[in-house]
Amino acid sequence: MSGETERLIGRLAAAAEPVRRLRPPLLRAALWLTSVAALLSVAILLFADLHVFAVRAASRKLDIELAGTLLTGILAVIAAFELSLPDRSRAWALLPLPTLALWILASGYSCWRHWLAYGPDGWVIGESANCFRFIIGVSVPLAVSLIVLLRRARPLAPVRVAAMGGLGVAAIAAFALQFFHPFDVTFMDLGVHAAAVTIVVAAVAGAERAAERRRERAR
Repeated sequence: MSGETERLIGRLAAAAEPVRRLRPPLLRAALWLTSVAALLSVAILLFADLHVFAVRAASRKLDIELAGTLLTGILAVIAAFELSLPDRSRAWALLPLPTLALWILASGYSCWRHWLAYGPDGWVIGESANCFRFIIGVSVPLAVSLIVLLRRARPLAPVRVAAMGGLGVAAIAAFALQFFHPFDVTFMDLGVHAAAVTIVVAAVAGAERAAERRRERAR
């Protein structure tokens, strides 16, 4: 080993700082989800009409839709934390897919029933614009906080991790929306919800891709 190499190793060793080990991904996901649950619970208790929601929640189909939506959010967030580590399998990305399918099917069934009962009026945009704004508005701060935590693991595939996190926060926002939604999902609602979720996932993944390119240019 040459003297120059030894001096380089010595400088690197002298400047090295202790690395704090990250907590297990499942624990980190649980802590983030618990914090979000606490914040959303306060907002729901203060601003939602819980009586209207209780009447709607008496329907089994809404219960299934809520379960699919919430589980999609939880599992997507867990998958994002797992995928942020370099030794994790890409198969973690499949974790939220079954509940995502349940969410889509349950929402589609609600739309179909609404259209049969109320006819073409189910296609009128009406309150759907407010649903769009709600999902986007809730997802943005959640996504920012989640991406900050996910970046601490220095993921090798940050765009994939960000997209999974975007799905998680969008699903959680859609779940929270049901507490402020006074009627069953219509066809227009479903389209608007899908557009909002897609925009959140694409925006989060796009922002992470742009950040990755900036980091590469800075090297």
